[in-house]
Amino acid sequence: MQHRLRVLVVDDSKAQRMMLGMSLSRWGYEVTEVASGEEALAACATVSFDIILSDWMMDGMSGLELCAAFRGLEGEGYAYFILLTSKSEKAEIALGLEAGADDFLTKPVSLDELRARLRAGERIVGMHKELTQKNQLLATTLAELQRTHSMVDRDLIEARKLQQTLVRDRFRDWGRGAATLFLRTSGHVGGDLAGFFELNTTHVALYSVDVSGHGVASAMMTARLAGYLSAAAPDQNIAFQRREDGSFKALPPEEVAARFNRTMLEDLQVDQYFTMAYAQVDLSSGAIALVQAGHPYPMILRKNGRIDRLGAGGLPIGLLADAVHERITARLNPGDRLFLLSDGLTECPSRTGQELGEAGLEAMIRKNRGMESSQLFDALIWDLAAHMGSEEFPDDVSGLLFDYRG
Repeated sequence: MQHRLRVLVVDDSKAQRMMLGMSLSRWGYEVTEVASGEEALAACATVSFDIILSDWMMDGMSGLELCAAFRGLEGEGYAYFILLTSKSEKAEIALGLEAGADDFLTKPVSLDELRARLRAGERIVGMHKELTQKNQLLATTLAELQRTHSMVDRDLIEARKLQQTLVRDRFRDWGRGAATLFLRTSGHVGGDLAGFFELNTTHVALYSVDVSGHGVASAMMTARLAGYLSAAAPDQNIAFQRREDGSFKALPPEEVAARFNRTMLEDLQVDQYFTMAYAQVDLSSGAIALVQAGHPYPMILRKNGRIDRLGAGGLPIGLLADAVHERITARLNPGDRLFLLSDGLTECPSRTGQELGEAGLEAMIRKNRGMESSQLFDALIWDLAAHMGSEEFPDDVSGLLFDYRG
């Protein structure tokens, strides 16, 4: 059943109230009559009226004062306010509008004109109620979204803590060489991974991985890849192959890349791919064997300050079934350093949008080459923030630095 609009008639003339009240009741309105502005305010405190018809000139509180007082009441209630007046000057009408009146009717009141003004008021009141309902729905929905966002935010914080545990050791010293890692995600969770593990008593594996995309999906893939490169579980590590006697042998880098490629396309069958630099280092001789699969160029910072880029680009892992990754060889001399870094550094934009690039990264490395590895990484982050003009990097920034002592 449709709600009957409530109309409040305010007039100190009983005859005028009766005349208006009878017409309004006949038209289907629910009518309340009061004889003063003070009574009107008291009635509005307990009843929500849709339309108020008030005489301008009354003993005590005038209709103009009533209108201003009514608009000042607290709450979301709205009523279409019509002033009944014999005033027709523009200045007087302006006063009424400033007090909050919506419309005016000249006395004596024409019932036809009154009914037309009431219908206009009904439309305004209806639109206001509809807007109020939509605002309430919007507020409820926003509150629910905020609760959901808070829950997701808490979950992402926990996910970040778990992701940090994927790389428990940020530094490892084997005597003849040492590896230092750093990882800085651009959001709660990231798609970069860097790490190391021992292949045997004389060889170590070093890797830097960057999964395509951002967010939870990339982080989940990163966690999966960390399992494939786990030092604690050689039977699950994709870099090892079990011999018939139960022992494990280390596969060459190009075969590690091939096995990863098959795993992504045949076993995981996801839309994601990743870039990777994977290196095996002989601690006794400094010999390096590595593959570059779409990752930024691995770099050797020589003791004399020269920087050598390794590789020729290569295809990312998980894009093409017949992708071939060739072995790249090099040799470290005592005092040399091997860098495996993600594209979060080289592709970091400046204030004008220009990427840092390989040349810019090499300049930063040369500038800070006299520092210890952990301090050098800190310096790279500071210089990268100065290049960009912000510490909120658009992509994950990660990498590995291997110091060879020989």
